[in-house]
Amino acid sequence: MKFSELQQHTYVPYSGSAEIAVVQSKSGAWFPGVRIENISFPLTISAIQNALFCCLSEGETPEIMYVDAQPEHNSIHNYWKEQYQLALNHIDKLTDANFAPIIKSVEDIPLTLHKLLGSALAEYSDFPVSALLQTGSGFISGVNIETADWSRGLCAERIAIAKAISYGLTDFKALYICTRDGEYSSPCGACRQVIIEHLSHHPVHLYHADGTTARHFSSDLLPYNFQSSSLHNKFKDD
Repeated sequence: MKFSELQQHTYVPYSGSAEIAVVQSKSGAWFPGVRIENISFPLTISAIQNALFCCLSEGETPEIMYVDAQPEHNSIHNYWKEQYQLALNHIDKLTDANFAPIIKSVEDIPLTLHKLLGSALAEYSDFPVSALLQTGSGFISGVNIETADWSRGLCAERIAIAKAISYGLTDFKALYICTRDGEYSSPCGACRQVIIEHLSHHPVHLYHADGTTARHFSSDLLPYNFQSSSLHNKFKDD
């Protein structure tokens, strides 16, 4: 994927305000992020959080972030800058970037999910979760990432979806989720609202800690998901 294509991958049907970001890791790898809105507005994922968590979920350490707003005037960008001790630049200073490959060829889904649990950054909950999003091009992985401000963390499911969208992958087939602990694996309510928007009637496979499995359709996991034809939508109004 080319840097010039990134703007086209934003998902902003409710505001029409595209936002992109790029993160470079300490190893020199590049990771993209785009703004991904949700019909439940607070569940919107900012471009910089998306890029950072894309980097972290791939086992890399972020070092420099490039954003398309004035960095010094944005409290969100400054939060992430301090959280990960990052250098902060305007995206105009970035002429090109070859983004790290994230598509995985997976032969053994349960084994891969269990290996991914070791990559989760869950120091506060000690409850690692892994996810594999199956697309038409292959699998995209996700793990839960927590921060000191708990409200700014993201679950494995949403990270996998956000990574895929940032790379322009939207041909989703199924979602696979695994936990190490607990009675059973199950997406939280916030994840279900995001899942229903991007995988409206797709299978969700749950791999429970006791070794059992379950399969559901996303629409059954959240039968009364938030929808509203009266929701103010600037993009449609234009």
